[in-house]
Amino acid sequence: MTMYAAFTYTEDVDWTRPEQAQEMLEYNAFAKAAAAVIKGGHALYPTASATTVRVQGGKGGEVLTTDGPYTETKEALTGFYLLDCADLDEAVAVAATIPAAWNGAVEIRPVIVFNR
Repeated sequence: MTMYAAFTYTEDVDWTRPEQAQEMLEYNAFAKAAAAVIKGGHALYPTASATTVRVQGGKGGEVLTTDGPYTETKEALTGFYLLDCADLDEAVAVAATIPAAWNGAVEIRPVIVFNR
């Protein structure tokens, strides 16, 4: 099995708001149906809550922070799942059932597991 990160890109919304309740039902249904391969994941607060960190001059340099995301985009990174799938084909099939894929996008990438 290979671990894949499935990044969800959707409209930039606050998933904790009552107006998102109906769509959250779809995500909950997905989570129940794909429980065997989901090994983690969470929704993210809107991009307005993001802080971008850079170190000017490299390691040990001045730490600079900027409010908000690094780039402006129509669809924002709004969440992620960790999927334990047999191969890329299975990861694609699972990603296609994530509600974000229906009106936005889901990016999947293999995860490198480092020894600790």
